[in-house]
Amino acid sequence: MEPAILVRALGFITCAALAVSAAAETTLTYCSVASPMIFNPQLADDGPTQIATSKVIYDRLLDFEPGTTKVIPALAEKWTVSKDGRTYTFELRKDVQFHTTAKFKPTRAFNADDVLFSFERALKKDHAFHALNGGKYPYFESLELGQTIKTIKKTGDMTVVFNLRHAEAPFLAELAMGFAVILSQEYGHQLEKDDLARLIDIDPVGTGPFVLDRYLKDSSIRYSVHERYWRGRAKLDKLVFNIVPDAAQRAAKLKSGECQLAGELPPAGRAALALEENVKLASGPGANIGYLAFNVEKPPFNKLAVRQAVALALNREAYIQSIYGTGATLAKNPLPPSVWGYSGDTKDLPFDPARAKKLLTQAGFKNGFEAELWTLPLERPYNPNGRKMGELMQADLAKIGIRLKIVSYDWLTYLAKARKGEHQLIQSGWTSESGDPDNFLRTLLSCATIASGANLARWCNSGYDRLVEKARRVSGIEARTLLYYQAQDIFSRQLPWVPLAHATVFRGLAKNLEGYQISPSGLEDFYPLELK
Repeated sequence: MEPAILVRALGFITCAALAVSAAAETTLTYCSVASPMIFNPQLADDGPTQIATSKVIYDRLLDFEPGTTKVIPALAEKWTVSKDGRTYTFELRKDVQFHTTAKFKPTRAFNADDVLFSFERALKKDHAFHALNGGKYPYFESLELGQTIKTIKKTGDMTVVFNLRHAEAPFLAELAMGFAVILSQEYGHQLEKDDLARLIDIDPVGTGPFVLDRYLKDSSIRYSVHERYWRGRAKLDKLVFNIVPDAAQRAAKLKSGECQLAGELPPAGRAALALEENVKLASGPGANIGYLAFNVEKPPFNKLAVRQAVALALNREAYIQSIYGTGATLAKNPLPPSVWGYSGDTKDLPFDPARAKKLLTQAGFKNGFEAELWTLPLERPYNPNGRKMGELMQADLAKIGIRLKIVSYDWLTYLAKARKGEHQLIQSGWTSESGDPDNFLRTLLSCATIASGANLARWCNSGYDRLVEKARRVSGIEARTLLYYQAQDIFSRQLPWVPLAHATVFRGLAKNLEGYQISPSGLEDFYPLELK
């Protein structure tokens, strides 16, 4: 072969090799509904933040078995619990590597110091990192972990002991939840030394399967694979979040192949998506509740008769048919029926506008009143169309003299203002990660969680509180279930919310995406996914 021909041939071979290499690199694009609030799930309890961080960038001491709420080992290989239920000893996994990034190269593997750093930051107000980036830890506060955990100590480089002030039945499940992530103490100290400590939640370092590369607010998030992940390298090379607030646009991107995974799909379009040649649908029961909360601190919703009138005037069955289609069931409790402890004895709320009008008159509002209704600004699993539901509520309540002004904000503002209690009536919802009734009944409705903002009704009932507090401190599902039945009875009589729906979770997937499993928690696990 002549030299010139040989050079050209080698050039073709090189180009072909590069093309094969590029083709072999796999990128999964996920259509997300909103931007994360921050890149540390300790500091936020909204779904978009949890999905973008918890199981992507980080790990926890414990995890849930895929598709279930069974607690399994993660960064802790094994654990023991004392007979009195107050001492938990965790043996940590060895040779777990933190991410290497443009700003940080770890000099050691994960150890007990990282566990102490991660939990003490949230639990100790005098911790150097506690007040950074807002200094609010909604899950820690709503679960009252600061009052539950007495001390955290290491008894060796790979052993950590949690001493509790009292027995805490859901404690292991709480440590497996998305917020309970492990940060790098070494990275924190480096940032602190450089006077850049706030970056710990913005340019994150974890032990998870993917490393954050770049974030463009309200546009995209890009991650690359963590080559030294302790479970083994993920099958994906790149992960991209395409932030698409509109459900119809997410469906269109799924059909066109721009996204290989999409959540919160438009109910009306799911049947059409199922017929697409390159798309498949996954569905499963969600441990969720969509609800309308009354701010009971603000008149007239401090009056039970007014709350009852609103509940009776809302045609919730019509909302299910119009908004969810076949993808939801009518709710009557704050707890979904898929979670143990659910009370089937609770009386459902009938649709009775005539009785609602009488109750308003008895409460002193013969001519009705004006109020604001805050509607969800984006699709959530428990409410796929907050604006449309708000308009239906507005029409229903106008018939009994309640004149609603519909208000909404962008997602982050909506969350921030709601936690401060600025609303009168607000649409919201919840998906539990732990599958424990405590994560609904105490987190969302206890007196203690008013301060954290999780209790949007700002309702405090001493009898209810005693029951849910007792339930978290006793062992055995039967004993706890009886207490939760009583708590649900108080809720149904006092009505701090109008329960709306328990929604089925739907996801759209590319036909060649394998390994996907819907989680009851609503979080996404990208680690096992593979594009064939």
